Amino acid sequence: MRTTLDLQGPWTWTIDADGPTDLPDEARSLLDVSVPARVPGAVHPDLQAAGIIADPLVDRNELGVAWVSRTDWRLTRQFGPVREGERVDLVLDGVDTVASAVLNGSEVGVTRNMHRSYRFDITSAVRDDNTLDLRFTSPYTEAVRWERELGARPSAYPEPFAFIRKMASSFGWDWGPTLPSCGLWRGVRVESWSTVRIAAVRPLVDVVEGTGILTVHIELERAESGRDRALQVEVTIDGQAVRAEVPHGEDTVSVVVAVPEVRRWQPRGSGDAHLYGVDVTVSTGAEIIDEHRTRVGFRTVAVDRTPDAEGTSFVLSVNGRPRFVKGVNWIPESVFPGTIQPGRVRERLEQAVAANVDLIRVWGGGVYESEEFYDACDELGLLVWQDFLFACAAYPEEEPIRAEVIAEARENVVRLSAHPSLALWNGNNENLWMRLDKDWATQPGGELSWGERYYLEWLPDVVRELDPTRPYTEGSPWSGTWAHDPNDADHQTFHSWDAWNEDDYDVYRGSSPRFVSEFGWQGAAAWRTLRDAVSDPELRVESENVRHHQKAIDGHAKLARNLARHLPATEDFDRWHLQTQWMQVEAVRTGVLHWRASWPRTAGAILWQLNDLWPVTSWSAIDSAGRCKPLYFALRDMYLPRVLTIEPRDGALELCVINDEDHAWEGPVQLARRRADGAPTAERSYAVSVPPRSVTRTTVPSVIADSPDPAGEFIVATLGDERALWHLASPRDSRPPATPLEITVAVVSGGLDISVRSRDLARDVLVQPDRIHPDATVDRGFTTVLPGEEEVFRVRAPEALDPDSASVPFVVASLRDIIDPD
Repeated sequence: MRTTLDLQGPWTWTIDADGPTDLPDEARSLLDVSVPARVPGAVHPDLQAAGIIADPLVDRNELGVAWVSRTDWRLTRQFGPVREGERVDLVLDGVDTVASAVLNGSEVGVTRNMHRSYRFDITSAVRDDNTLDLRFTSPYTEAVRWERELGARPSAYPEPFAFIRKMASSFGWDWGPTLPSCGLWRGVRVESWSTVRIAAVRPLVDVVEGTGILTVHIELERAESGRDRALQVEVTIDGQAVRAEVPHGEDTVSVVVAVPEVRRWQPRGSGDAHLYGVDVTVSTGAEIIDEHRTRVGFRTVAVDRTPDAEGTSFVLSVNGRPRFVKGVNWIPESVFPGTIQPGRVRERLEQAVAANVDLIRVWGGGVYESEEFYDACDELGLLVWQDFLFACAAYPEEEPIRAEVIAEARENVVRLSAHPSLALWNGNNENLWMRLDKDWATQPGGELSWGERYYLEWLPDVVRELDPTRPYTEGSPWSGTWAHDPNDADHQTFHSWDAWNEDDYDVYRGSSPRFVSEFGWQGAAAWRTLRDAVSDPELRVESENVRHHQKAIDGHAKLARNLARHLPATEDFDRWHLQTQWMQVEAVRTGVLHWRASWPRTAGAILWQLNDLWPVTSWSAIDSAGRCKPLYFALRDMYLPRVLTIEPRDGALELCVINDEDHAWEGPVQLARRRADGAPTAERSYAVSVPPRSVTRTTVPSVIADSPDPAGEFIVATLGDERALWHLASPRDSRPPATPLEITVAVVSGGLDISVRSRDLARDVLVQPDRIHPDATVDRGFTTVLPGEEEVFRVRAPEALDPDSASVPFVVASLRDIIDPD
């Protein structure tokens, strides 16, 4: 059996003065300084913990620590004797990024890819007392070297991330800081073993007439004593064990096991996410030499891309059930992913589940996520759309980049093959689209290779060979062929960014793309999150520190332009903060409900984005501190399996009844036009019966839709517990409530219940719990309070809260406060 010496924990950083990079002036003062390090981790957080640099996520400190990324570093630790074996290996699960591994003065291996693991034979180098050095080359030194040698190419950003296999967004993005770091970002250990070890296990599943078919492909590595021995492999699942002989000289074997009356793994909203344990052992007959344990879930997954009269569909089916995908895009939880604490990823995914999300897209500018991530998705029934790691740039197809890409792709397809949550592989983010949309061919370097063969040839070949059970799509967006624009709304996947960048969110209603794999709208982070990240005495919209925490090109200008279409201008930070969050909700709701009502033509929407990796005004629903923005709660309502929405169409209004469940939705619809004080001015009712997984649309009668006083009236529709509202006038044109909100606060176990009543329609009331206590939470976002009704906001915190805190300005606010400064 193999034995392991874990090398995680304390290490030491020093400047590597012998590296290939010219030392920045800031680094020279540290030549004789040893800095305590933690593994997994990264150099930036360790320097911050030692007091050498300021927190790079606060104010504009990011700029002052740029020298760290342009310095070569050495990471060192000692370890004692290891248990004897025929082979002793140094195993590095994640190295960021370019490093030489030196053991006792001898180089034992070189790494060049953050997205791969490495195993180096150190049998002849290991001693009783050992010193291990990882000598890191600056990511800029490596990337610029290959950029010069292979030729610069077009990119969405002025950073050389396409020339190094490293987390692209660590070089900065339109929501993230430029902090490319280095270090050991996953586990590191020494393994001793003899005879044979299990090198890889690739379990693939199918379901045939109720029987689960598990095919396990096993790769072995033999030591000298195992080279001429016959071996036996055994696979056990659900109490069944199947054995296979591996003749001497052979290193691979496949074992097939049938599981009768299999319990299927079902995604969110369709049943239980049932998992089976799988044990794999290799033995010499009498003695087990190595073992591997994993889990699988039996399900089928397919994407229907059948051409039709309207274009080309893109419908995801799991276990034969077509579904409207209710998704979110996922970025790394930290710009330093090695510092993510255990449980944080699971917490974020559980938040997604609570928001009725059923699919997570792991975006191509980040990383192949941790086992914790995919295990949690397996258990929670969350589907995963996995990008290969290419985003927003032309990538060279030449060596050595190509070999690294293929190696990382093969490793990760095998590594993730056991996870039933993994539903789809995607070749890249926006590169096929940008080639045409940004006219890369005419830009400097546009005549060079740019990645097309990765997406259309090499990566699909890897998936076909190693995991033919999962569909592959060449890119997001992608229309399926160069005969159409890559971002054609009528063909396959679509990124909807014109609304945010150029138009208004009303344009979402102008089309029904086949599958919206990216769209979004910016809103500020929670007030406390920004307050903790900006040290200015007062938060001001145009302060340098506040603007630094806005990374989108012309981001503040786009916000101002879009806000001006709906709300009065303000220079007051607190009102501006609320305005951005309100508009983010309105914009996303407009798109999602329109697209859901367009099923089955539109078969999914994947919000950009669920999470953030630093305090920023961005498109996220949850900010970097884990605080839920109002968008999060709105998403929870938009993604319910049963939803009512009133949609404008061809000059009229339609009531859309959306039923994603597997049984019909029946009952009486109540439609009413009401005055602001709640009095009805017109009412109608009718019965509906919406089949499973269907949408029913009916025109709202003109007696309801046509109001003589749109500024003072609204429409409400109800079916069972579900409700839809339609405001007949814009916020700016609506008549303000004649009476103030009636707010009562009750002290309850764990916090406060804040009850809100109003004699008039009170649009979009919000409680900001972080203004009461940094760790306080609330159970809802913007909530419209109808006349005579009461809405309760449940605020909870780890300690007792003062009920008077609810009267602090902007703790309780509404659309009226957003519009009216008085």
